[in-house]
Amino acid sequence: MKLYIAEGNPQCVKVLAALELTGVKCEIEAVSHEGERLYPSSLSHSKQKVPWYIISQLMSGHEHNGLFACLHRYLFDISGQKATDATNEWLEWEATSLQPAVLQSLHMVALQGKRVEAAAVMKEPLKWLEQSLSKINSSFLTAEAVSVADVVLWAALYPLLSDSCFDVGELRSVRGWFERVGDLAACQAAANRVLHGKGVEALKTFLQKHPATQTQRRDSPTNATEAEVAEHVITVEEIEEAAQIWSEGLKGSPAVTERKHPVLPQEGKRNMLLTSALPYVNNVPHLGNIIGCVLSADVFARYGRLRGWNLLYICGTDEYGTATENKAREEGLTPQEICDKYHAIHADIYKWFQIDFDFFGRTTTKQQTEIAQDIFWRLHERGFLLEDTVEQLRCESCQRFLADRFVEGECPHCRYPEARGDQCDKCGRLINAVELRNPQCKVCKETPVIRSSKHLFLNLPKLEDELEQWLDKSTSSGDWTVNARHITRSWIRDGLKPRCITRDLQWGTPVPHEDYKEKVFYVWFDAPIGYLSITANYTDQWEKWWKNPQQVELYNFMAKDNVPFHSVVFPCSLLGAQDNYTLVNHLIATEYLNYEDTKFSKSRGVGVFGDMAKDTGIPSDVWRFYLLYLRPEGQDSAFSWSDMALKNNSELLNNLGNFINRAGMFVSKFFDGCVPEMLLNEDDKRLIAQVRWELKQYIQLLDKVRIRDALKCILSISRHGNQYMQLNEPWKKIKGGDGDRRRAGTVTGVSVNVACLLSAVLEPYMPSVSHTIRQQLQAPHTCVSAILQNTGTFICTLPAGHRISAVSPLFQKLENEQIEVLRKRFGGQQAPSSAAETKPSTGAVHDASVNVNADPERAKQLTALVAEQGNKLRGLKAQKADKSVIDDEVEKLLQLKKQLSLAEGKNPEPAAQKGKKK
Repeated sequence: MKLYIAEGNPQCVKVLAALELTGVKCEIEAVSHEGERLYPSSLSHSKQKVPWYIISQLMSGHEHNGLFACLHRYLFDISGQKATDATNEWLEWEATSLQPAVLQSLHMVALQGKRVEAAAVMKEPLKWLEQSLSKINSSFLTAEAVSVADVVLWAALYPLLSDSCFDVGELRSVRGWFERVGDLAACQAAANRVLHGKGVEALKTFLQKHPATQTQRRDSPTNATEAEVAEHVITVEEIEEAAQIWSEGLKGSPAVTERKHPVLPQEGKRNMLLTSALPYVNNVPHLGNIIGCVLSADVFARYGRLRGWNLLYICGTDEYGTATENKAREEGLTPQEICDKYHAIHADIYKWFQIDFDFFGRTTTKQQTEIAQDIFWRLHERGFLLEDTVEQLRCESCQRFLADRFVEGECPHCRYPEARGDQCDKCGRLINAVELRNPQCKVCKETPVIRSSKHLFLNLPKLEDELEQWLDKSTSSGDWTVNARHITRSWIRDGLKPRCITRDLQWGTPVPHEDYKEKVFYVWFDAPIGYLSITANYTDQWEKWWKNPQQVELYNFMAKDNVPFHSVVFPCSLLGAQDNYTLVNHLIATEYLNYEDTKFSKSRGVGVFGDMAKDTGIPSDVWRFYLLYLRPEGQDSAFSWSDMALKNNSELLNNLGNFINRAGMFVSKFFDGCVPEMLLNEDDKRLIAQVRWELKQYIQLLDKVRIRDALKCILSISRHGNQYMQLNEPWKKIKGGDGDRRRAGTVTGVSVNVACLLSAVLEPYMPSVSHTIRQQLQAPHTCVSAILQNTGTFICTLPAGHRISAVSPLFQKLENEQIEVLRKRFGGQQAPSSAAETKPSTGAVHDASVNVNADPERAKQLTALVAEQGNKLRGLKAQKADKSVIDDEVEKLLQLKKQLSLAEGKNPEPAAQKGKKK
């Protein structure tokens, strides 16, 4: 294994200390931090079996913190020191709470000399760490022996706490623990290698190369200062203002308005039209498709409705084209029957994921034909169409011209071997299919031939000036993601060329011109018009949305590969039609979501597809949460089963669920189900101010469609709540005198109100969980709209005397065994790694644990049943159900596991255990 480290990178202290402590053999090479990230050319072609790790310019975004955490765990794992749940929780806290504050402080100390301000940034995380350490009876974080968590936290804090001029108060427990870990030779060696005895000064050059904006806890939605973003310092004025607003309660809150269909634009309202890129009907969507389009738009739509905006969210299946024809041929159905079948599959998937469309339609309708042909004639009459003879690829074996996506070959620009006939996925450049080198028909794998055919083109160069004027206005006034702006500008920069709008196909919207009656519209001229026709199927007053740019804001949600068609091609069609069409104001594009370390593939059985998620036994709200947590906003991200379990168990179960459940349980247990009287002191008011600030950040971020960042605000609120409870310990004070009991009542009352606020901000992300919380708390119907009005208002929605309902756990732990089963199930068909695995040597003992009578389909069903039974059992244990009931359910679970083992071709009886090494 080889490790590349950058001189002066504070993250490298952690990794080097872990290497020293575990004794893992590794070649280390220092690299300059001034160049590009280091990816050795040998890496991509290496046949070695050991992993390579590259740490050069990686800083502290959540994604990079996750990379470092995985590396630390890996080093301890291979040395035989497995990470426990407690260790993982500490690592999660370090990555999400401690590290952002540390890096912000390092910038302030090293580059600005602001030690006092930096100490203020570190106050809250160190206060929480002090409180936690004071309750631990062991020498280190999780045991008497040092763990990966100790090394990581110590290394994160070392540059600051080893600075004698950095004053963070007494912190006896933190100082004691810090010195014990620092006494380890491994830690001393790592610190000396990176800092060279110079302290924070050694990091200065590196930090200068990495601006503070890369180290913020989350991106700043405003022009906030660095310290305010990392850990906002609450002023006295803010505390008093927050307490005053809190005390006003729900009086004068806006009434809850029910959604009435059809939703139409209203005078004086903010009228918002949302679209998700139309999914191809014949493809079952995978997790990447879901987060890139429909789920992201659903979060924003739910949020907008809660904010009182007049909002219409439409989507539907894109049903025309060669892909549908081929799918129909494969399944022995007509194209329309295929569309009907798969449209229903899509609708079921989105319903399970709780996607709340106002209307989910389709493109195979008479409205699609009418509107598409009308736009065509308007373009034709105004001289924006050209006629030309083009060379196309025709497969003689299949007896058809090949649509762009049914021919593959080598890109003429970057030599990528799997470029499509319309665009290269690697370099992103548009290409004509005849330009491909070594083209191949994707259906029969034969080499196609070039034939000529007459077609119509949209004259994009003639519309370029008008397009640029519109783009300047839209991108300057609207919220366009960075990748959407970049991709669009690259198209414009390269110069627009006429774009073919007809195809030699049968299944599509017919071209209404006599000379082209045997042709249909090209899918990327036709498909975006589906937004209009789907709206027309929803209401005959569709033009109030689509021909009303003065009153309507249009949001398009998509993955980045769809950007040019929504920012250039489709707008040019509508501009050329000259019919006062509504054009996109806000274009929201994601990067790609991959699966583990590869791509989703239905044919290879790799990855989770929409119709499979519900069979895992994991609730749809948990799927929503995790997909939104790693939403690929600035760069590609990857779904990981182990990370999903970690986020579920740490963020949902231990952070969010733990706080909300404890708040409700204390009301039920200590105060007979009634919210107690709240007499606020300075600590309570400070918490209220902190929560109010996070709420304002949440609203500012979601207003700008910063969906992932806003989710982190929710988790920060519950983290503040947990710390508040831990510091005030109402479970102890309730046993004391009258003063302590009153204090316990105040802490419990404030906490349950924070839980109610969390139900409001969770609704766009986890609607079922949000509803359950409000049911348990018997929250007023107006609480959500009251909390989310204007810039965010944290008010006392559950006053003293308010009675709550029965409280139960919101989340269940994802066990390692459950995750491993799912990882294998969705990992594709694994071939044996060697002949030795399939051909036992002569005289080898027969392995009785292997059974050739496996039933994969039955195993799939039983996996879901085991997961469901496991969740049920954990729920009963959490509710402290009667032992006899739990024993019965345990027996059921064991029987299901035995059946699963048989279905997987294994012997359900455990093999004899080998003796453990002493």
